[in-house]
Amino acid sequence: MGKKVIFENLGRIRYKEAWDYQEKLFREVIRDKLEQRSEKKQYLLFCEHEHVFTIGKSGNQNNLLIAKNLCQSKHIDLHAIDRGGDITYHGPGQLVVYPIIDLEDFQIGIKRYIAMLEDVVIETLKVFGIAAEKDEKAMGVWLDPGHPAKARKICAIGVRASRFVTMHGLALNVNTDLSYFNYINPCGFTDRGVTSMQKELGHEVDFQAVSKTMKDTFAALFGISYSEEAVGQNQMIVQ
Repeated sequence: MGKKVIFENLGRIRYKEAWDYQEKLFREVIRDKLEQRSEKKQYLLFCEHEHVFTIGKSGNQNNLLIAKNLCQSKHIDLHAIDRGGDITYHGPGQLVVYPIIDLEDFQIGIKRYIAMLEDVVIETLKVFGIAAEKDEKAMGVWLDPGHPAKARKICAIGVRASRFVTMHGLALNVNTDLSYFNYINPCGFTDRGVTSMQKELGHEVDFQAVSKTMKDTFAALFGISYSEEAVGQNQMIVQ
């Protein structure tokens, strides 16, 4: 048996609601760690968001290419947040994953953790016939990163860690409406594109199948098993 992690599918949820929920669990994991509790809880959250742009703590506001009042008129939320990285988009059809885990329990550092998140996505995409790669110069998961004219990002990664406890995570474009990326310089890049599983495969992808594959891949690569304990009201544990 691997390390126990509580898995929760939040479904489609507004970004701020999910962020507040992450913060609550994040504080609880840190508290349990400081109190050296023998049965410390750790979490893996899956969700989709309503349309939102998020700007990391090192982000450049100029990478938002439309006025903030236009975001409101287009019903796009906008949040400055405490993860690394620049601006990115989240929305329906995108699988967003938030691990809230203690890296010391896994005996890995933050750099290795980010590399493992990339590995989870790469192995998940492989199941669906998409060959993705890492780029040593840019965090995330890419297609054709070695060819500047063709390079395109399929998954963004941005994390925060305190006392080696993580939050935020990754966002994989499954059936994402990529037109929303036209309103930003994704992750600060002006010379690289974005893509989705749907665009690469030429058809809509079974979102639940992708979620199930990624959940299984997380378990395999991180050496975890999932607890069936519910953590939030009216939330569902996906088996």
